[in-house]
Amino acid sequence: MTVVIGGVLLPAEVLQSEFFAVLAAFVAINTIMYVTLAIAKMLPRLYLSDLRRGRNRRRQPRGIAATAAEESGDA
Repeated sequence: MTVVIGGVLLPAEVLQSEFFAVLAAFVAINTIMYVTLAIAKMLPRLYLSDLRRGRNRRRQPRGIAATAAEESGDA
């Protein structure tokens, strides 16, 4: 009886089977997807409204200090 210390070894027929090739491809695609999702989580969010400049910007400020800015002539 042979004892393998490094782990479980599979016969060459199993490693060269079509099932093992499909399983290896699934694991590779799954790994790429999880790496992509992890990198996307680390990046800051992008909002389309930040990229678009246009008519949705106000011409005059509408905050509490808007009247003070109009009186001083800054508006």
